Amino acid sequence: MKSLAKPLLALICAVTMAASAQANEAAAPAKADPAKGGEIAGQVCGACHTSDGSRGSPANPILQGQHPGYLAKQLTEFKSGKRENAIMKGFASGLSDADMKNVAAFYASKQAKPGFAKNKDLVALGEKIYRGGIADRSIPACSGCHSPTGAGIPAQYPRVAGQHADYTEAQLKAFRDGIRKNSAQMTGVAAKMNDREIKAVADYMAGLY
Repeated sequence: MKSLAKPLLALICAVTMAASAQANEAAAPAKADPAKGGEIAGQVCGACHTSDGSRGSPANPILQGQHPGYLAKQLTEFKSGKRENAIMKGFASGLSDADMKNVAAFYASKQAKPGFAKNKDLVALGEKIYRGGIADRSIPACSGCHSPTGAGIPAQYPRVAGQHADYTEAQLKAFRDGIRKNSAQMTGVAAKMNDREIKAVADYMAGLY
């Protein structure tokens, strides 16, 4: 019996390790495929966001160079209804989780193009708020989360540099007015800002690169 114990124990260990390795391999998420994402984007997203997510209509966000984790999160929340938008819900509802990650990877792989500020009278105010906040109303500096250059922090905060000012302004107002509800942090910040301050920050961010 003793002569069989060691070989039997070794066999059990080998089988257990193989099963564990297979389980870990199965649990590992599939790597996003930008090429597949590009195919989906061309069929589903291009009409509103252009073929590569570049500077289309100011009413729609620029997607080039955006963090893939952020894009996938937004698509997921459009699909679930956590972020309300009837048009985007319709598109996102037809996408699987893998589709969303692939589309996000496609847009993230594109080089974002420079934007520009339009309102010279407000850009100084926008810079002041973006870099230093508004202390007497406990409004934090935007740069604390979105970085001084507007590049954002991957998987946490989106890139805002070069974004359409019209789109950013609309989103800040939507947060402030309780229309957009998928970020309690942004709702709290925007709730303390008036229209002029929102417009100034949005225009300043449009000129960051």
